[in-house]
Order: sequence, then C-alpha cells, then structure tokens
Amino acid sequence: MMASNETNETNETNETSERVSAVSCPAVFVAAPASGQGKTTVTSALARMLHRQGKVVRVFKTGPDYLDPRVLAQASGQPVDQLDLWMAGEAYCRQRLFEAASEADLILVEGAMGLFDGEPSSADLAALFGLPMVIVMDVKGMAQTAAALVAGLAGFRDDVRIAGLIANACGSQRHRELIEAALPASVPLLAAVPRDEALALPERHLGLVQAEEIRDDLEARFDAGAEALAAEGLAEALLSLPPVAFTPAPTEASAPPTWLAGRTIAVAQDAAFSFIYQANLDLLERMGARLCFFSPLADRALPACDALWLPGGYPELHAAGLAANTALRDDIRRAFAADLPILAECGGLLYCLDSLTHTDEQTHAMLGLLPGAGAMRGRRGCQGMQTAELPEGPVRGHAHHRSQSSGTPEPIAHGRRQRHPAPGEAIFRARRLTASYLHLFFPDNPAAVARLFGAQAVEAERPDSMNDMTVQTKESPA
Repeated sequence: MMASNETNETNETNETSERVSAVSCPAVFVAAPASGQGKTTVTSALARMLHRQGKVVRVFKTGPDYLDPRVLAQASGQPVDQLDLWMAGEAYCRQRLFEAASEADLILVEGAMGLFDGEPSSADLAALFGLPMVIVMDVKGMAQTAAALVAGLAGFRDDVRIAGLIANACGSQRHRELIEAALPASVPLLAAVPRDEALALPERHLGLVQAEEIRDDLEARFDAGAEALAAEGLAEALLSLPPVAFTPAPTEASAPPTWLAGRTIAVAQDAAFSFIYQANLDLLERMGARLCFFSPLADRALPACDALWLPGGYPELHAAGLAANTALRDDIRRAFAADLPILAECGGLLYCLDSLTHTDEQTHAMLGLLPGAGAMRGRRGCQGMQTAELPEGPVRGHAHHRSQSSGTPEPIAHGRRQRHPAPGEAIFRARRLTASYLHLFFPDNPAAVARLFGAQAVEAERPDSMNDMTVQTKESPA
C-alpha cells in the first residue's frame, strides 16, 4: 500500500511538473498571400487596439527584419523579437514564444512575404507551434476572387489552420459583402479595413521608414487603425480563440558562458546605423559584455572600449554628416591601428571603405579602413539567408542591400548561401576588422561571436547552438 501511495505521489509530481512546463495563451499568426498586402499595418493596428484596452500584447516578426520590429514595438509598447527557423533555430523560437506566453494576453506573429514562401516558410513556423493563421489580403480591384484565393490558401496544406480573413483596402460596405458571401464557411471574414492612406505605413528603399524618424506620425496611424479594427469587434474575436500551449526549449537552460566579462563593446547607433537585432544585444550582455552606444553622426569621440560594432543602417542617407565628423573618423582610425576588434556589417562595411556615393552622384569620404568605394545602385539589390564562414566559426545571418562595393581587397571567405551553390557575400579582414554585407544573428553561435569581439578563453568546441533543433521542413534547409 505504501508503495502504491509513493507511486501515486510521484505520478502527481511528474504531472504537476509537466503542467508547469507549458503555458497557454491565445496566439495568431498574421500572414498574407504576398508582400505588400499590409501585414505590418494591420499587425501594428491590432497591437495598438489591444494595448489601448490594457492588454499585454507580445509581437514577433518572422524573418530577418530590423524596421518592422521597431514599428511593432512602438505600437504594442513591448519588445519585439525575430522568429526564424533557419537563422535562429527551433529551440530559440520555442523559448521566445514560451516566455512571451508567460506574460501576454495575446501573441501576434507577423509573417514575411507570402505564407508559403521560403524554406522554412511562415506556414512551417505556424504549423510547428500550432499557431492559427489570419490572412491579410489587399482586396483592391477584386471581390469574389479574394475569397477564391483564401480558399486556395486554406486548402494548400492540411497542417495549417486558417482562422479567418482581414480584407485590407476594402472600398465600401458592398465590397465587403461580396467578399464575405463568397468565402468558405470555414474561413470567416474577421474584419474589413477601409481603403485609407492615413492608415498605411510610410516606406523607402529596404522597407519601412524607421520608427524613430516619424514617431508622432506613426502614433496617429496606429490609433486610426486601432479604431477601425475595434469597430469590427476584432479584439473579442482574437482573445476568444482557443489558447495555444507553449513549452520551453530544452537547450535554453544552458546559458552561454560569460566569455566577454570585463569587456566593453562600443555599438554605433543613430539614424545612420540602426539595423540591430535586440537578440544580439541581449546575447552580448548575457556573455558579460558592457555595451556603450555612440553616434557616428553626432559624437566627436569614440567611447573607451575593448571592441567596436558598426551595424547596418542607412549611411547613404547621412553620408555628408558622417564625412563631416572628422574627429570621430580619426578616433576610429586610431582604434583600428591599435588592433581593436571591429565588426562592420553592411552599412558598417560601407562606412569602412574609402568613399560612398549616393544615387544623387554625390561622393563622400568615409573611414578608409578598407580599400574600396561604395555606391548605391537604384532599385536592384541583393538579399538572402547566408552563413558567414568566419575563422572564429560559422554564424548564420542574411544579406539585404542596394549598394555595391568596388576596388576591395581579396576576401578571406564568402558567405554560404542557404540553398544556392554560388559563393555568397564577400567577407573581408584587415588587421582585426571583419567587414561584410552580411548581418549576423549572434545567438546562432555565441562562441564564434565572443571570439570575434576579442574574447580569449573561449572553448574550442562550439557550444549547443539554438540551431541544433532546427525544424525539418518538407525540404530541410541546407
């Protein structure tokens, strides 16, 4: 009898442990049949609508994106992280969702491109974590055809559930009625967003205009969108969805060692350099680094530091200001000559070259740490997921730029594309400067990143990566 009681108590303890390890929360994956349908406009309006009602809304953005997350963070009043099964890995995504579910009334995940585009796709992410998908579609110029497209999306895969349609840019009440009447019964019309330029988010090359540049204008657009969606009763519909159970990642328990303890990393951050993953900053701090931020546009001196990070951004829009700050340029040159570890990504690479020419044909002097000239090239660009094959170790990331460099030295390596066999972006090294068009996702390989910023006592073996548990899609990523 005693043994039976002990067994029952053990079972009850195990069941309690299992219950504690899962957290349930309503969640919605906001997807679209293509880019340019208004996903970010609608997601930010949804976030603001619920934020105004006192709800905690945690928003995520899929794929490598710097601009949308800052817009969504302003709309929701909460930090916004990226979720990407190839770049970040399943374990990383699982843990971020679990942590968000522990504090949120609703989780919103905004997709990238079309919901079935890419490998892994937005649909792969939604299927893996059981997230119901809401389709946002620009319905301008069609009515019943919108319903046909939604029906096709809903039936394309049996492991994805489409919870409804948000018809964006709807022209009238009659327009709405035609779409709603043609939809299959399994896919309700959740809302119709009116065709109104006051709701749309401003764009420029590479994506949306940075949130910091138009904060007040965004506030007006968020509130207008929130009011339009609230009138549709959308808050109640989303919050009443069956909650999704989120479990923690088993690998998250092992935090990275404090390889960067005692080291200060100066991070360029202003209107010219702002393409920074919050996850990258968080990892550097978890590894013990002290971060100090400075502006290459405004600051006259480089902060005292042990390493320097020049991230991507829009240096081409501020080339004259960067060139005019000769005091800081001289300071960075001295740091380079003193063999300070420097990481320069995309816009940071352009800043390190001899010169930069914008599309207006104006050329400005840059740092001159690396021979070569940068120039904008109109609407043609390069983008894609790649692995940076660094001497310190491979680190996954992506490229997205509309510039080109010429006259550069022989690269030490190239990025390895996710699927295509052709060499990816060139990786340059001069003294302790590492420069490339690639934007790195630091959590993919903390040990390599620690070495890149000058850590000495880093174990030879690569620690468990967040990519060790990457989901196997229909065609697994290389």
